[in-house]
Amino acid sequence: MADLTTDFLGIKSPNPFWLASAPPTDKEYNVRRAFEAGWGGVVWKTLGAEGPPVVNVNGPRYGAIWGADRRLLGLNNIELITDRPLEVNLEEMTRVKKDYPDRALIASIMVPCEEAAWKAILPRVAETGCDGIELNFGCPHGMAERGMGSAVGQVPEYIQMVTEWCKQYYDKPVIVKLTPNITDIRHPARAAHAGKADAVSLINTINSITSVNLDAMAPEPMIGDKGTHGGYCGPAVKPIAMNMVAEISRDPQTAGLPISAIGGVTTWRDAAEFIALGAGNVQVCTAAMTYGFKVVEEMISGLSDWMDEKGYTSIEDFRGMATPNVTDWQYLDLNYVAKAKINQDDCIKCGRCFAACEDTSHQAIAMSPDRTFTVKDDECVACNLCVNVCPIEGCITMEEVPVGQIDARTGKVVSGEYGNWTAHPNNPSATAAE
Repeated sequence: MADLTTDFLGIKSPNPFWLASAPPTDKEYNVRRAFEAGWGGVVWKTLGAEGPPVVNVNGPRYGAIWGADRRLLGLNNIELITDRPLEVNLEEMTRVKKDYPDRALIASIMVPCEEAAWKAILPRVAETGCDGIELNFGCPHGMAERGMGSAVGQVPEYIQMVTEWCKQYYDKPVIVKLTPNITDIRHPARAAHAGKADAVSLINTINSITSVNLDAMAPEPMIGDKGTHGGYCGPAVKPIAMNMVAEISRDPQTAGLPISAIGGVTTWRDAAEFIALGAGNVQVCTAAMTYGFKVVEEMISGLSDWMDEKGYTSIEDFRGMATPNVTDWQYLDLNYVAKAKINQDDCIKCGRCFAACEDTSHQAIAMSPDRTFTVKDDECVACNLCVNVCPIEGCITMEEVPVGQIDARTGKVVSGEYGNWTAHPNNPSATAAE
């Protein structure tokens, strides 16, 4: 049976599923429920310095984007860091870590970009017995306007500077949480690496406005008659997060830097994909907020079953396996050719593939009077649009055309229906055997 135990920076947890620093990890009650549900670790909601209290809005804090079936695709969050007293959070963290020594407990921290502020809070956090800290350099709203969060995460020099302070005043793992609100994620990652960070976590939320109320003419969620930009998270951000994780994983200047992946993890498959791109674990927020803490049970069982099926005994067996296959466009094989194939037994004759290809692509699908749809091999460039718009999974597939069955001079299929090829005798690509 697969062993999901993870050792991330020397921090042991029974599985790679951690709750991210967010509303679900704001207090002892929530974290205890999470651990009882099976989560391997928790990043406590971001702590701030003592001083003027953090005041959250007493109104809607979340906006949303839904799919056609009202499945939640993304949340826009305008909530700030914890508004609970620092001492209360520290006391609760101490009790939780004592009662759950086998679970990972990380303290997320955000204080002003001043050495004295970090030097003051770190010893107090260390007294809780937590396993490490995560530096919140990603929050794009509220705190950024105060010179913290993404205002720091967007300046590599600040990232390196604060990381160095933390490594000087704290003797356990330091994880730097990166903002995606930047042009090239490699630069902040390199800065964290230069500052001797033990790991990076990413992505934090994406700056966003999810909707506008056309009656009030203000962005939602509205507080009175006004709204603001917030942080976007959920399944919709996963592709962005995976690309950024891959960029760091394959960057020679950050090679070997451990990664805790965040961004749209909803199922075990999402987690496996991030791990295949080099992540040592994953952090989850929106899925827990949507389905409750017990969603982790499906994640654990699904990942374990898949690993058993593949013969992987631990996540280290497949971690980073996909990274070498992530490349730049210029290195793609331009001699590779595929063509679309429609399975007539599965086709429901809806015509989506035809409409999409005829109007917006390469006019490579023909429609007969009885609404039978077939691929014109000579015109098909394998763009994959028909696969993506087809409502029946597996009905349309892209299948590779063997060498020798494409005219090298024109790039078109020589002859024959797909699956019953006849190589052209004058095809310069064909071998004698063909």
